[in-house]
Amino acid sequence: MTEHILELRHVSKTFPGIKALDSVHFALRPGEIHALMGENGAGKSTFIKIITGVLLPDSGGDFLLDGKPADIKTPLDAQALGIAAVYQHVTCFPDLSVAENIFMGHEKTGKKVRYIDWRSMNREAEELLESLGANFASRAVMGSLSVAQQQMVEIAKAISAHSRIIIMDEPTAPLSQRESEELYRITQGLKEQGAAIIFISHRFEDIYRLADRITVLRDGKYINTWDTPDVDNHTLVTAMVGREIVRFFPERTHATGAEVLRVEGLSRTGYFKDVSFCLRKGEILALTGLVGAGRTEVCEAIYGISPYDAGTITLDGKALPRLSPAEAIRTGIGYLPEDRLKQGLILRWEIAKNITLSALKNFIRRGWVDQKKEQKTAKELSEKLDVKAVSVYDLVSSLSGGNQQKVIVAKLLTSAMQVIILDEPTKGVDVGAKTAIYGIMNDLVALGYGIIMVSSEMAEVLGMSDRIVVMREGRVTASMDTHGATQEAVLHAAMQDEREE
Repeated sequence: MTEHILELRHVSKTFPGIKALDSVHFALRPGEIHALMGENGAGKSTFIKIITGVLLPDSGGDFLLDGKPADIKTPLDAQALGIAAVYQHVTCFPDLSVAENIFMGHEKTGKKVRYIDWRSMNREAEELLESLGANFASRAVMGSLSVAQQQMVEIAKAISAHSRIIIMDEPTAPLSQRESEELYRITQGLKEQGAAIIFISHRFEDIYRLADRITVLRDGKYINTWDTPDVDNHTLVTAMVGREIVRFFPERTHATGAEVLRVEGLSRTGYFKDVSFCLRKGEILALTGLVGAGRTEVCEAIYGISPYDAGTITLDGKALPRLSPAEAIRTGIGYLPEDRLKQGLILRWEIAKNITLSALKNFIRRGWVDQKKEQKTAKELSEKLDVKAVSVYDLVSSLSGGNQQKVIVAKLLTSAMQVIILDEPTKGVDVGAKTAIYGIMNDLVALGYGIIMVSSEMAEVLGMSDRIVVMREGRVTASMDTHGATQEAVLHAAMQDEREE
């Protein structure tokens, strides 16, 4: 029996002007969890697409399954050979049932007559879901499920197709801590059943909890493979970014100023109640808690995306009326949403148009857009924030996640802002992009901006903020200075039972 179930040797992939993969090596053993790490743009997505048959590699490399050359030209070829992928952004048929999604493409049919055997298909789907510990039925409509439940369906689909190799691409990025723990349990169970798993993640917690080995790619090149017990954060970060990062969180040397924003008694029935906090100029205020605590809903109410029933919002000592997002921007409040792809960017537009969109009136001259001024402003801001692109005419969809995040920050800076709300600003971005975004945040507060940072990452909360407001089930359960705060204290407040209050 061969040592490796999957092996890539000297595999390359070239697009016009770009070497996405450059003679990459990778080896996956049967029954192991092998982590694949690298910055956005390192070649991980291209790597996945080659393994799953979406893309064909350049000639000259070797692609082996069970030690023998594999001929994978389409996704159906990959599926027939037992290869499946579970993506961060679940691709499903939302109006069909769970069972229909699980067996899509390999439906159960009658032996003699070509009809779908619904009874058999639903029964087998129920058995699969039960084995994964699911709390929903096979006849449930897919679109009614949470992201975590939809991911469970995708895993069930991989099992139903008798997949031997399962690729998990950033599966914990949209999940809460509890949902991540459930995913860890399921992934370990798949390994114990003999599946070989390629696990892609930016989160070190995922890697250390699950992976037997770790491979790092950088700029499309293979860097190294380690047994997990033999490697640490410093080694992995240096391998991914190609340089040593001495300080992950920037040093804060400036003092905070006067109060710029005050929220008092803010309430919305069914979402949050009696939320109060204040923000100073030059300060980063972390708003944290478990997923579903109401953090995003509070920020959307401040920005005018959603309404609130009671309470006041005061900016520079003046009570604000209930605003629309456009009025919030004119007032001096900016918002970077958690879902940058759906809410923060127009992917088919150029970088320049995305940057200037929220302040388009500043570029109107005699009823026409002054394109030279627009492009000059976009160029200056993209250079200031170090957006990695050939030019501001590139489509924003061509950028990595970290650079897309920088474009949204640049968009906020086209208007005269006093308060910037950043909802999960480093979600789904690599370690190099994280340090760049932290540096940008530090520069902004040094200029006097006040920042509200919504974050679920405890290291980020403790490393970047001046003060911390903790929420649970729509209520503020604690407010503390970061100096002297501990992870235990924050987590206790985030999970605090109302009977303890």
